[in-house]
Amino acid sequence: MSALPQNNAAQPNSQPQEVMKSAPQRARRALAFAPACVGNVGVGFDILGHSMAGAGDRADVRRIEEPVVRISAIHGSVVDLPTDAQGNTAGAALISLRKALGLRHGFEIVLHKGIALGSGMAGSAASCVAALIAANALLEKPLPHESLYGFALDGETVASGSRHGDNLGPMLLGGLVLATHDRLLRIPVPAAWHCALVHPHYVLETRKARAALAGEYPLSAFVAQSANLALVLAGCYRSDAALVREGLKDVLVEPRRASLVPNFARVKQAALDHRAMGASISGAGPSVFGWYEQRADAEAAAASMRAAFADAGLDSDTYVAPVDGPAARLIDAIDENTWIETPAGEGA
Repeated sequence: MSALPQNNAAQPNSQPQEVMKSAPQRARRALAFAPACVGNVGVGFDILGHSMAGAGDRADVRRIEEPVVRISAIHGSVVDLPTDAQGNTAGAALISLRKALGLRHGFEIVLHKGIALGSGMAGSAASCVAALIAANALLEKPLPHESLYGFALDGETVASGSRHGDNLGPMLLGGLVLATHDRLLRIPVPAAWHCALVHPHYVLETRKARAALAGEYPLSAFVAQSANLALVLAGCYRSDAALVREGLKDVLVEPRRASLVPNFARVKQAALDHRAMGASISGAGPSVFGWYEQRADAEAAAASMRAAFADAGLDSDTYVAPVDGPAARLIDAIDENTWIETPAGEGA
């Protein structure tokens, strides 16, 4: 099992296998966990992301006779999140699932939030994916996780206002994933490569961060960003850190969002000072990440990044885990006291 967030580096999780079997015969309840995610990975705005062990959301889904989707409770959130199913990412995703499959039964959802709102760690996507994984297990013929992608996109649109899979893909497949509108492709990453992710206790709403991107961009910036993305992907496929180091530089989005993250320049420099292959804003922010060839460098960087946020008067949580992170999965139980998520056994 793996512990959820502390104010220190999280231990890496073993990579789980995709769960596509159904819950036990006649089961009417399933529990699932979806991990946090580093969206965009600097150079892949809306299309590239990787899952991150150490934090996540959980969903408790029950099959009900009424042909509706209902959210009965949301735990762990410091703000009021919508319990109207159509206005919630988890509810909207299950509404889409019911409609597409023509299900005669409905679902009741209880969400357990483990990812802070507006953190840049994909909390809205995690609730959406966790609910889908649990509901899928209650179907007579569960779908492959990749087949849940379209329903997840429908859910995520509620939170962000657009259909993008940079967070959803990694949660569904695990690891680093290239996510287009129609396809998910898992990108191989060396097992030794680690990510340091630091989340300051500061809320930055996704819609505000996306609004900062409005306006015109020079063609040269798109060309440079495309070249950087190509270098990062090639470096991952070839296990070539030098290629990734050359390419992991966001010249398109980061310049317009940097001012929204307190003390960003110093936090990023703290990441780079520990031999990072690159560093940037995670998702819409304000969390900041760095990629490293060795875990020890990532741990040292996380401490320095946290100190840089502290200089701006912000406490923060740090996470250190492999870039090749875990996928969403069924779990056996939800322990609210210890924030532990337990991998499901063979009977789940």
